[in-house]
Amino acid sequence: MYSELSLADIVRENRRGRGDMVALVDGDERITYAEFDERTDRLANALTSEGVLPGDRVLWIGANSHRVFELLVAAGKVGAILCPANWRQSADELRFVIDDLQPKLIVSEPKIVGDLHDSLGDDRIPWVRCSDDSDDEFQRWSASFPSTPAPSSESIHAEDPVLLLYTAAFDGRPNGALISHRALISHSLVIAVQRQIKEGFVFLDSGPLFHIGTWMFAVATFVCGGTNVVLSQFDPRRACELIERERCQGAMLFPAMIDQLVAANGDDRYDLSSLHFGPAGSTWNHMITLDRSPWGRSNAGYGQTEVGGMLTYHALGIDGLGTHGRSSPLMQVRIVDTDGRDVSTGEVGEIATRGMHLFNGYFNRPDLNAARFRDGWYHTGDLGRRESDGTVSFVGPKLRMIKSGGENIYPAEVERALLGHPDVDSAAVIGRPDSTWGQSVVAIVVRNASASVTEQELIAHVRNQVASYKKPKSVVFVEAIPRRGFVPDYDLLDIQHGGGGYPGSDPTPITTAATSEMTR
Repeated sequence: MYSELSLADIVRENRRGRGDMVALVDGDERITYAEFDERTDRLANALTSEGVLPGDRVLWIGANSHRVFELLVAAGKVGAILCPANWRQSADELRFVIDDLQPKLIVSEPKIVGDLHDSLGDDRIPWVRCSDDSDDEFQRWSASFPSTPAPSSESIHAEDPVLLLYTAAFDGRPNGALISHRALISHSLVIAVQRQIKEGFVFLDSGPLFHIGTWMFAVATFVCGGTNVVLSQFDPRRACELIERERCQGAMLFPAMIDQLVAANGDDRYDLSSLHFGPAGSTWNHMITLDRSPWGRSNAGYGQTEVGGMLTYHALGIDGLGTHGRSSPLMQVRIVDTDGRDVSTGEVGEIATRGMHLFNGYFNRPDLNAARFRDGWYHTGDLGRRESDGTVSFVGPKLRMIKSGGENIYPAEVERALLGHPDVDSAAVIGRPDSTWGQSVVAIVVRNASASVTEQELIAHVRNQVASYKKPKSVVFVEAIPRRGFVPDYDLLDIQHGGGGYPGSDPTPITTAATSEMTR
């Protein structure tokens, strides 16, 4: 009888076929696949000794480490779920995670986060501390158990959740996305094809392991029998050393990280030629080998933690009309209206999806799950558009909807039109209560230095880009747009500029701000 594989099955098969190959490198530690399977069996038995049962959560609070990989597979072997927390969070934020998650066990790294047990400890939850010396409590604890398979290992199913990552705060609090063995493995197969990952591939885990962007390549590396090289925290010089020493072929790098690598290797002291990556300027291109895989040609696309990483790949529609390509071969994508009906080609709607690497839902969020999973589809909360050639364009987060004259207006679409003007540096769109139309569209705009574009010119520009009813009724020019991370702080903008009246909310604005207005 056919049975889908779990992460534990992948590791066991790699032990049989690649036992002497290196699975993990962390500092001076080199762990083969045979050792990795044995260590995770011991750790699975250690978890069981602490009462960790199928469905229970194990929390990791620390930087990147080989222990995170071991905990993931060991948790999978007993049916438990690993949550690598964002260790950079404040004590209050970590306290929320502990209270929300109610883990059966917490493993922490005091050298990175301090001894949090003193401030966050709960006598009902055991803590295990990690260190890099001979007095490593984690290592002594796990090594004291036998390497026989855990009793519950045969009852693990591919659809069981094994990884929990906290993600977007839709309702003002973060939510834990539950990701299954099936989702991780199936997504890894797609990303392996896109990135052309093969046996012997060496990946530098330079991004944080509380982020799906790192996991999606790390798991693909495991599935294909490659080596994960762990970088505790990103340090450009250390990253250069590891790329040269281990001949890393891939890494999780954002533009700012690439800039730091270029600076650290300005004298070409490190040989980074093994690294296959996309172009990023002549100096970078000289240091590395340009990646000719589909992913290397275009690593754009649309994704979420909830879909295991990537939902669409620009490389699958690289010459198409859509900015974000076509969907993963293992997923379906629809663009729908607020009633869940498909919108017409070229119209903006919410991206809905289903398929093999969709997550299981949010931990302990029944209301949110009911709202997001409707009619057999997961509604992403993001806006997109299906182009005439079948490719997809991601428009932006749905966030809040403006209702004007009975029409639905999504701020992201208007913002995209505003940002298309050469004199606009940044923009955010809010809705202001309107006695005639319900709400009117207000654009908050930062002009480029020395630009003199007027309110009327911007409104006319937007009217030429989108339907007339979506154009701003007024434009407010400001020096800067307040932000929460990379996203405009819409709540503060509402306070500053009289926003409010969104569907389902109190229609009275918190304050009002005088601005000139154009006739609709």
